[in-house]
Amino acid sequence: MSTISRIFTQDPTLIIEKGGQMSAIPGVITRDPALIKVCRNIKKIAPSDTSVILLGESGTGKEVLARTLHLLSTRKNKRFVAINCAAIPETLLESELFGYEKGAYTGAAKQTLGKIELANGGTFFLDEVSDLPFVLQAKLLRFLQERVIERIGGREEIPVDVRIICATHQNLQELIETNQFRKDLYYRLSEILIKIPPLRDRLGDAVLLAHFFKNKFSVQEKIPSLNFSQEALAAIESHQWPGNIREMENCIKRAVIMADGVQISAEDLGLEIPKAQIKPINLRQIRENAERNALVETMARVNGNIAKTAELLGVSRPTVYDLMNRHGIK
Repeated sequence: MSTISRIFTQDPTLIIEKGGQMSAIPGVITRDPALIKVCRNIKKIAPSDTSVILLGESGTGKEVLARTLHLLSTRKNKRFVAINCAAIPETLLESELFGYEKGAYTGAAKQTLGKIELANGGTFFLDEVSDLPFVLQAKLLRFLQERVIERIGGREEIPVDVRIICATHQNLQELIETNQFRKDLYYRLSEILIKIPPLRDRLGDAVLLAHFFKNKFSVQEKIPSLNFSQEALAAIESHQWPGNIREMENCIKRAVIMADGVQISAEDLGLEIPKAQIKPINLRQIRENAERNALVETMARVNGNIAKTAELLGVSRPTVYDLMNRHGIK
């Protein structure tokens, strides 16, 4: 069974590297050189306690990589605690982060530990850190400097040992310039920056992931094995995937359920078939197209001079004539 065939039948816990080699990165399937480099960097920095900021669009897998950093670290047997700053109202976020003492405010019936304290010894993941209110940024900065917290309503300084990993889809440098994010906090958090490429920039990954999700949901939905039509594959390749992996997964799941027969069409996917001609995938056709284009461009450059064309292409004059006949060039 080929490397790619094997990977389609397993959970998404591998990346495919050059030469067909695989490396264990939980939750990642890719052949893209840029993302493979990201995965290698994740492996390098995971054993350290450096603070990391993961930058990437929504749906690119920031939390997956944050969990990978934890699982590959010396803290893997401790807790991984995550909080999304954009999902919690500002009035509740402070108590979620730092906890509170009994009687700290109306309704505080018992002592409650915050997420940072619950992650003691492990990893604390602060998702959408760009949405952290400015007043709480100062309190988080103090924790990063002193490594102690104070619960709301408390006076005791509590030491907490956690590794901090943050993520955001926003441009923090722009937020700093508009005074929405503290520069000193940024430098504390960004000991290492990891930029995750969007799916549209990952060479070959859209189709690779589409096949994986197709097989996964075919089994899950107990539907016989399906195939993509050529138009469907072309639509997958040309779509920009603004929602990245999350959009891809939902799209393929819907298509598996809605498909009639044994083929998934572009209509099942809800994607447009690209108007441009589908690029050939036959190696002979690719080679012939490249050969013809090189011949036409070279002849145009030398104004049709056969001798100069042969010289520039590194072939004999009879070969140039043969190429012209083969490709119908006069």
